[in-house]
Amino acid sequence: MSVLRRSTLLFVTVMVLLPAAAADRLTVVSWGGAYVKSQMLGFILPYEEVSGTTVDVLEYTGGIDEVRSQVRSWNVRWDVVDMELFDAQRACRENLLMPFDHDTLPPAPDGTPAREDFIEGSLLRCGIGNVVAATVVAYDQDRIEQPPQSIEDFFDVQRFPGRRGLRRSPKVNLEWALIADGVPREEVYRVLNTDEGVERAFRVLSRIKPWVDWWRSGEEAIRLLETGRVSMTSVFNGRVFDAVQRGENFAILWDHQVWFMDVWVIPRNGRRTEQAADFIRFATNTESLARQMRHIPYGPVRRSALERIDPEIRRQLPTAAENTATAIEGDAEWWAANLDRLTGRFERWLERPVMVPRELPN
Repeated sequence: MSVLRRSTLLFVTVMVLLPAAAADRLTVVSWGGAYVKSQMLGFILPYEEVSGTTVDVLEYTGGIDEVRSQVRSWNVRWDVVDMELFDAQRACRENLLMPFDHDTLPPAPDGTPAREDFIEGSLLRCGIGNVVAATVVAYDQDRIEQPPQSIEDFFDVQRFPGRRGLRRSPKVNLEWALIADGVPREEVYRVLNTDEGVERAFRVLSRIKPWVDWWRSGEEAIRLLETGRVSMTSVFNGRVFDAVQRGENFAILWDHQVWFMDVWVIPRNGRRTEQAADFIRFATNTESLARQMRHIPYGPVRRSALERIDPEIRRQLPTAAENTATAIEGDAEWWAANLDRLTGRFERWLERPVMVPRELPN
């Protein structure tokens, strides 16, 4: 056989095998740490077993910049992404995401159609909700003498001394700053919708800025607490549960928790969009969500999954009645419209020199 013919046969063989090999792998992007652990045990490992597909999980800290870059260059390396709701809405409006056919979602075990089983607002044109989580204040009961009772206490470094941890984002921080300054929770977004309200929120944040350590991921937040660098920190509630399971004596302040939804999305122009949709259908079926909740107390978006959760876990969900008395629903629409503007403002504010008062709290 000639060298040319052997080369041609090799080229054809490789071209035939590549799509099949590619179909055996899927890249899923999520948030890392305890959250990914719950996803691995809840549905990723079971999906690999039943589908024969290897799922590679990558960690990120949110946002849509990387998805935008991949989609616009037609060089999509992320098959499925776990996004915060407001980011999913922004990406969908920019036509960066594939639409999802809700009628292909499996029904509940009792036959209830998926459209009736999923909670309100969890079925988006470009994605499918998966969990309801919350940003809360957490503290180490072994290290703090006087436990905080309210969000106002978090902002009071005189009565509650020590460093604080906050996410490096205007989200939640601005809401909490206004709450600490006396704004009723039902008025927060109306006030933030004014220049005066934004200025007011930043003035409150400036009061504690010298005592803040900033984090980008939930894993970083919980490490600030574990290492004693901060006396209390904002953090996702599921991370606190995981730390307690590992022996930490942490507690949650549920006052004015800000709850939000995470959403599975599929970037446009990908090579495995059908396989990605198959993964999402599996990840959001009743059994998958119920298995995930055994490892992290985030509220499942299917009513049928909630019924299958252990009562002890259910009491720790952001959606539990005892945890929602002062809860704030994060306004995804508002943040989708205002995040870019306020993030720029927030980063400029961070760059300003920190003015430390002469008399530091003990």
